[in-house]
Amino acid sequence: MKLKIKTGDTVRIIAGDHKGTEGKVLTVDRIKNKAIIEGANMVSKHEKPSAKNPQGGIVKKESPIHISNLSLIDGKSGDTTRVGFEMRDGKKVRVSKKSNEVI
Repeated sequence: MKLKIKTGDTVRIIAGDHKGTEGKVLTVDRIKNKAIIEGANMVSKHEKPSAKNPQGGIVKKESPIHISNLSLIDGKSGDTTRVGFEMRDGKKVRVSKKSNEVI
């Protein structure tokens, strides 16, 4: 299945506890259909002391969110939009359904 959200996109969370939060996509897991959004869906993780973190303790970290709970933000209007695919100049490109422009 082709995912309509890629790393680096700006998205808005449309469902769940963090509804309305906007952020940049850090990573996308194509197998699990999940994405990690910068500054959203923060969870507390307990870390053991290690060479990287000698103190250890509780660390706040982003948790993955299912792709179906995300909506892409259109660059021009700043509003959420659906995504479609079209062939333009011999290339397959992502197109905003609201503004009909290449993303």
